[in-house]
Formats: sequence, C-alpha cells, structure tokens
Amino acid sequence: MKITREEILHLAKLSDFELKESEIDGLSKNLEDIIGYISELNSLDTEGVEPTYQVFEMENVWRDDEIQPQEANREDLLALTKEQRQDQIKVPKVL
Repeated sequence: MKITREEILHLAKLSDFELKESEIDGLSKNLEDIIGYISELNSLDTEGVEPTYQVFEMENVWRDDEIQPQEANREDLLALTKEQRQDQIKVPKVL
C-alpha cells in the first residue's frame, strides 16, 4: 500500500506531530512496511478460532464494602498535620 505525502502530513496534524521535511519519506516507508506486515495476517486461516479478548485467565474479585472500626479519632488525626484550622487540615493552594 502506497502512503502519500499528504496522508503523512494529515496523520502528523491529527497526532499533533511536527515533522521535518527530511522525515516524511522515511516515515512513509516505515508505515508502508508496518501496514504490509499487518496485512499478512489476512492470509491466516482463522476458521473456527474463537476471538480472544483476554489472554490470561483473570477475573474480577469483588468483595462487599464493609465499614471497619477505626482506632483513630478526629483529634488524633488532626494532631498529625502540619497546620489545621477549624477542625480541618490546612493545605497549600493548588490553583
């Protein structure tokens, strides 16, 4: 598959890449090689092969949310902070 200069420039614009003039020809050749390699997969016989969505046998492990008793109280936690005001932790401005 021949990739044109215009297609390379269009892809670069979509990807927000800045290309030098000298990079366009090399990139065109590389993309043609990649597409050619991938197109070889079309020749594989996949009849009867189930699609694979997950290659490892993994599953989500769910647990019930449970409220666990905490040994710390508000005063103990506030005592660990550098600064506090009106029973709240004072942090530096972010914006």
